[in-house]
Amino acid sequence: MSEVIISFRIMPESTDTDMEKLRERAETIISKAGEIGKVEIQPVAFGLKAIIIHAVMDESKGSPDNVEEELNQLEEVNRAEIIDVRRTVDI
Repeated sequence: MSEVIISFRIMPESTDTDMEKLRERAETIISKAGEIGKVEIQPVAFGLKAIIIHAVMDESKGSPDNVEEELNQLEEVNRAEIIDVRRTVDI
């Protein structure tokens, strides 16, 4: 099986959410399933920011939907979703 690059968008409950703590908790969950790549914090609106985490996962380890569900269980998360999935190319 090949690897996939998956991008997750994590929306916090409020503008008061500790984004650094949330990022660390999200990275812990995602790193169980794959390797963390780039992490971005993007402004959304009215002071609200989203965490975008790109990760590389092995397709044979199962669906990234399980990771998405686990992220959504975090108390300070309003919504976590997969925003992009791309298969890597072996050369």
